[in-house]
Amino acid sequence: MTTRLTALTATLILAVLGLVAADCAIAQSGSTLPQTLIAPDAALSRVSGEYSFTEGPAVAADGSVFFTDIPPSRIHKWSPDGTVTLFRESTNGTNGLYFDGAGNLICCESGTGRIVSIDPSGQLTVLADAYGGKRFNAPNDVWVAPDDRVYFSDPVYGGRDVVQGGEHVYSIPPDRSRVIRVIDHMVKPNGLIGTPDGTTLYVTDPGAGKTYRYAIGEGGALPDRTPFCAVGGDGMTIDAQGNVYIASTDILIFDPSGAQIGIIDIPERPTNITFGGSERDILLITARTAVYTLKMAVSGAQRPIAAGE
Repeated sequence: MTTRLTALTATLILAVLGLVAADCAIAQSGSTLPQTLIAPDAALSRVSGEYSFTEGPAVAADGSVFFTDIPPSRIHKWSPDGTVTLFRESTNGTNGLYFDGAGNLICCESGTGRIVSIDPSGQLTVLADAYGGKRFNAPNDVWVAPDDRVYFSDPVYGGRDVVQGGEHVYSIPPDRSRVIRVIDHMVKPNGLIGTPDGTTLYVTDPGAGKTYRYAIGEGGALPDRTPFCAVGGDGMTIDAQGNVYIASTDILIFDPSGAQIGIIDIPERPTNITFGGSERDILLITARTAVYTLKMAVSGAQRPIAAGE
């Protein structure tokens, strides 16, 4: 049985069977996505709007999701009961967010070129603000590995200067002692997400129209790159089945082999996604001026974050 969604609901389309990872062609026709992924009678809900440009959803220990509104430099908090509250102002154009194992909120300050950490009490600490003696371009998206190693992308948008001589991906080791450039061969790296076991990192390159999969090696190095799909979107997330959700023209869903298995149609172009809620089965989607949620039959694969861990 499948569920057909209309109006402000998600149109979920099966990809053509037999697609290979190198192609990832988007399905031109098909039926609705089976209930192995979407909850029965689920409908896309517009939680809130009137934002300028939403981004960076990150799930906290209680299932609440923090997200950014970049132009006014604000971080908001969506709670599992559906309410949205203001968490922090004057965030220097913060874009991507992710919680580390201790419950600190790691933030990409695009305006200042910094990676900062906000602890549960609200205290802010700068983790990194330069590489090779030069500030970062505009940190965009961030993921924290199980060992608390921080990975972040540093592209350029909006006519800013390419301060770093290119657009790269960096890591900060668990001891926060230095910054390491781990990817230097992309056109415009953007979204990134890793598997909960810390063995694999996915990175989108919208400049090249591709998403890559990296095996995470010793010391957080990324020695082995393979093409994942021929879509270079924005933010990403992973569900408990290993499917990868990419924010592109809509939300595109790929199985672990890189074959597209579905589309979630969003009224506005989406920027990022994550799983929230107490059971991690609410897909929260940031999309330009609004935030949307969709009840899923599958939960997110994000690492559980215990309060006070």
